[in-house]
Parts: sequence; structure tokens; C-alpha cells
Amino acid sequence: MGIRIKKNDTVEVISGKERGKRGHVLRVLSSGEHAHVLIEKLNMIKKHMKPSAKNKEGGILEMEGPIQVSNVSIVCPKCEQVTKLGFKVSGDDNKARYCKQCQEIID
Repeated sequence: MGIRIKKNDTVEVISGKERGKRGHVLRVLSSGEHAHVLIEKLNMIKKHMKPSAKNKEGGILEMEGPIQVSNVSIVCPKCEQVTKLGFKVSGDDNKARYCKQCQEIID
């Protein structure tokens, strides 16, 4: 089964220390069977960085940490509720995600 969450989706964290908070997905990290997402301004971590060509100043940087996909759920843009996703295949073989509560297509 593929990952149902994509970049720029609005998601809500359903378990862990950030439970109940919502944000936009910045990046999906899929490595093997354990996929993670980076959510805007959630699960902030501090990383110690040395100065380099890419990072002019070193120091302690604050950045988003990964959250496992199983700990987040997508929020429907129309009904604004946490929902499960379904898939519809149209006549011309286009696969689209839809909200199982309000039947609205998310893509």
C-alpha cells in the first residue's frame, strides 16, 4: 500500500506529544516500510550544526523533526474534519483521493 499523505496536505497529529495539533506537510520521507512526514512548526528539534558552505553560520538550529505517518490523519479541506481517505478511479483511469465523510475529492 502506498502513502496516502502528500506534500501540502493539512494533517492533524493523532498520537504523541503533538496530539491534536494541525499543520501542512512540508515533506514526505519514505524509506522502506516506515514513512515519516515533516509538518510545518510541529515536533521542533534542535540540531547542532558546524559552519559550512551551505550553512554559513554554525550553532544550534531549530527545525521540524519527522513524525511517523501512522501518527497523523488527513484533514478534509471542505468539511474541516479528520477523515479517512478513499480512492476513486474515473473512466479515463485517473485515481483520485476523496473524503469518506463528505465524499469530496481532495486532489
